[in-house]
Amino acid sequence: MFEQLGAAPSLAAVDSLTTGGESEATHGLTPRELEVLRLVATGKSNREIASALVISEHTVARHVQNILTKLGVASRTAAGAFAFEHDLA
Repeated sequence: MFEQLGAAPSLAAVDSLTTGGESEATHGLTPRELEVLRLVATGKSNREIASALVISEHTVARHVQNILTKLGVASRTAAGAFAFEHDLA
């Protein structure tokens, strides 16, 4: 059905979810955590990220901590490097 509607990218997304590929490709990060990680990788501060995403700095800090834990890295710099090395940024 997706192919008939010209929605091949959507079909790929559904396939990756059913095969677990999405989780592997994102290293267990949620879509919002990926957004935050991409901004961290560009050197943005929590305040700048909060402003860009229209969320509180506290929420950004929580996302950053979750990202560090899920990626198994100890710093924002290491998270940014991980993002670039794994094509997440």
